[in-house]
Amino acid sequence: MKWSLNQLYTILGISKQAVNQYQKKQMELEAKIALLIFEVDLLRSEHPGCGIEKMYYTLTPDFIGRDKFIEIFMELGYRVQKPKAYHRTTFPVHSKYKNLIQGLMVRDMNIIWQSDITYYMVGDRYYYVVFILDIYTKRILGYAVSDHMRAEANMRALRMALKNSRGSLQYLIHHSDKGSQYIYLKYTSLLQSKGILISMGEKAQDNAYAERINGTIKNEYLRYWPIRTYEELRKKVKEAVNHYNTQRIHNELPMKMTPAKFEEVILNIESHMKPTVIIYAEGNANIREALNRHDFEPKGEPLAHNCPIKA
Repeated sequence: MKWSLNQLYTILGISKQAVNQYQKKQMELEAKIALLIFEVDLLRSEHPGCGIEKMYYTLTPDFIGRDKFIEIFMELGYRVQKPKAYHRTTFPVHSKYKNLIQGLMVRDMNIIWQSDITYYMVGDRYYYVVFILDIYTKRILGYAVSDHMRAEANMRALRMALKNSRGSLQYLIHHSDKGSQYIYLKYTSLLQSKGILISMGEKAQDNAYAERINGTIKNEYLRYWPIRTYEELRKKVKEAVNHYNTQRIHNELPMKMTPAKFEEVILNIESHMKPTVIIYAEGNANIREALNRHDFEPKGEPLAHNCPIKA
């Protein structure tokens, strides 16, 4: 005899609504765990010796307790160096946004912003730092320091970047890796509400400008200062960003300007006098393709131009 699902629910003494609610909760839990594993992978890649319990206190997930966290990641093989694979295809959120910037030629600010996440250790604990910079001026527009890995810090950095930006955002692309913070609905909704396109890369080279900022702030500033507390870290990151933007000369900018100075110059010169930046591309074919592409050209003006800024 064949039974319908409704008949089975009646026999088992449960409702269809209860089954649907249970399935929804399970799906939500799997999604959260999938994103948490991505965060653990990121933390472990930067700090291979970080133990499971320390990872819990670093990431402080709000939906799972310490013991369950340890149990899950022990089962997944995170005690050893090479973790077991985890089935992540149920929620293919990491493939939603493509890389829109590879091979593009840029000749103004507010064309491409890049953002990345890094860690900094104070005492025996890791803290979370995010930066957003304009790849053309090299200016850090937004940043945030946090004691957890959730997306609130990214939201603070993005709001700061939007507040600090100058000029039109009409042609802006926001680029990042495929971290869970960058697919956070409130984050993507804020970008889209401003008409900003979303771009994501597959590998470190796709986000090289932002990753370089991480190293600069940590290795040229923070590591030389005695930082003992979370509050001190926040103050020192602010100090480092201010110095980087306004006092540190940049070898890649014309006449070794600071990012803030270069931004002032760009605001006051005509388009044909602005230098060109070619975004990292794998092979000359991609660059050649970019030379012929006009997707992001304001008012039909060519993106490529080799006239340097004159002293």
